[in-house]
Amino acid sequence: MARFLRAIRFDVSDTHVFERAASPDSLAIPGSFLFMPRPGFDPAQVSGKARQAFVSGFLGLENFGFSTLVSVGEVRPEEIDAARAGLTRFLIEDFGAPSEEAADQLSREEVAFAAGLASDAPLNMLLAIRRQIGEDGQVNEQFHIVNPPAEKPHALVWDVVEDPE
Repeated sequence: MARFLRAIRFDVSDTHVFERAASPDSLAIPGSFLFMPRPGFDPAQVSGKARQAFVSGFLGLENFGFSTLVSVGEVRPEEIDAARAGLTRFLIEDFGAPSEEAADQLSREEVAFAAGLASDAPLNMLLAIRRQIGEDGQVNEQFHIVNPPAEKPHALVWDVVEDPE
């Protein structure tokens, strides 16, 4: 089996910090193309929940929501193909790709990049992303391995709970 990035949710925080949270266990890509400068869009002007997605969100390919963390998991080739086809449709229908060919090319590149991040990584490794705008005005991304604490913390500082509204 191939390895790929999967959205992971340890608590409900993604449902609060992003406009739409990625479906847990859905295939995911960095998705930085969403934030590249283009006519009518300046990533420096993004605010609120969209800003949180810009700074630290992976794009889930099931519902096109965001996840703070991804885990390296095993995936069947047909799952990758289906996710890539869905991304191509998203690029055409929701992102305004100029053609099906352009959308397909970008989706292949994005899926290949995500597969490359996961290919040699250990199963269940956690990754986080950090984006910022560089001095040249371009979006820069950095990936970080998230390591579990070596030992259990001695005191819980905070917790996230669902509001029963």
